[in-house]
Amino acid sequence: MYFITITAALGGFLFGYDTAVISGTISFVKNQFALNTTMEGWFVSSALVGCIAGVTVAGELADRYGRKRSLILASLLFFISALGCALVSSYNGLILYRMVGGVGVGIASMLSPMYISEVSPAKIRGRMVALYQFAITIGILIAYFANAYLLNVSESSPEFGNAGQKIFVDEVWRAMFGSETIPAFLFMASLLFVPFSPRWLSSKNKNEKAGRVLKRINQNEILAAEELESIRGAIAKESAGSWSVLSQKGIRVAVFVGVVLAIMSQFTGINAIIYYGPRIMEEAGIQLSDALGGQVVIGIVNVVATIFAILTIDKIGRKRLMTGGIIGMFFSLIIVGILFLTGQTDGFLILVFILTFISSFAIGYGPVIWVLLSEIYPNNVRGRAMSVATLAIWVGTAIIGQLVPWMLEYLTPAGTFFVFAVFCIPVIFVLRLAPETKGKSLEEIESLWVEDK
Repeated sequence: MYFITITAALGGFLFGYDTAVISGTISFVKNQFALNTTMEGWFVSSALVGCIAGVTVAGELADRYGRKRSLILASLLFFISALGCALVSSYNGLILYRMVGGVGVGIASMLSPMYISEVSPAKIRGRMVALYQFAITIGILIAYFANAYLLNVSESSPEFGNAGQKIFVDEVWRAMFGSETIPAFLFMASLLFVPFSPRWLSSKNKNEKAGRVLKRINQNEILAAEELESIRGAIAKESAGSWSVLSQKGIRVAVFVGVVLAIMSQFTGINAIIYYGPRIMEEAGIQLSDALGGQVVIGIVNVVATIFAILTIDKIGRKRLMTGGIIGMFFSLIIVGILFLTGQTDGFLILVFILTFISSFAIGYGPVIWVLLSEIYPNNVRGRAMSVATLAIWVGTAIIGQLVPWMLEYLTPAGTFFVFAVFCIPVIFVLRLAPETKGKSLEEIESLWVEDK
């Protein structure tokens, strides 16, 4: 179970790595290609456009060909993107390879938590899926460390050949992007040893194979048989995997909750800080090298807070964790906005409240959104239904990636943080529409939506 989860969570690691590695490259790419504000925003958000494309096809791929095969495709796209970005010679080529990587991120961001959810026993499903968010934070942290390390290497003027000089010294952003080939290859190799999702196998009438997988996971033949029977019963009640299931009473509420919570996760500003952390810190008077160091601190806090969420999500519950987290995020954003507005932006103080925001997100919103999205949809259309909600995440992320340079320039950092704070408010009310899902099987959750709504 842990091997399966860790392997699938590598998709989250690459998601986090790919998301964060760009933060160290922005200033270098901007200077090398003389990017204006619009071009800088496109450089950041181009991968997110790829994510949208990836999510759009991921649901159909997952329901038709299986979660495992689709994740292998994602790993291949990660590898191609990282290698291409390291070797590309033009701005347009860089954008193209960022889009390719974005497609991989889009597929993995949807299918990794869904796959983990479908193979996990109900009593530990929350923490298993939360490991996906933990992997994202580890990926972000390792990307920060890699960027800081490669920047130090480039500044120490080491002796390289012509190609090495260009990649590791003169244009160090190439090495930052290229470093992603290592985890991409590891992800691809590990996926060859995990089973297909038992729920997907059952949806394709491969119940014998599904039973064998469930027996391996549960280590108990009776429990495996009972779970398989429950899965088959739930699938029998569904409309042959058609999109019409999503419009049924109750299920459409689940879709609404998933989509709104997904898009708000981005409008509350988390990826703005991940992408533009160095620039925001420079606005506060911190030098680039120190800003990148500050990003490492952000990454460490992100990881530690996520560990707390993993240990408590199956005890405290999804809704209480997210509610507490969003309240912490709201007040942190307000305080950071006030600090910028009043000019009280010494490095230590601004960093403290940015870290409070990050830890609040990592305790609540970060892990809970992926757990909820992987739990609340019917078996037969989980791939397509989750693709709708995950698409909302990446639409929101693309919008934020494109708008943040403009917001920082015209709304000022203070106005930018105040806008993010406003978007925290609706989350509390939307969350009230969702049932608490801790300790329930996926089939029980599906019935809960239909019966209660």
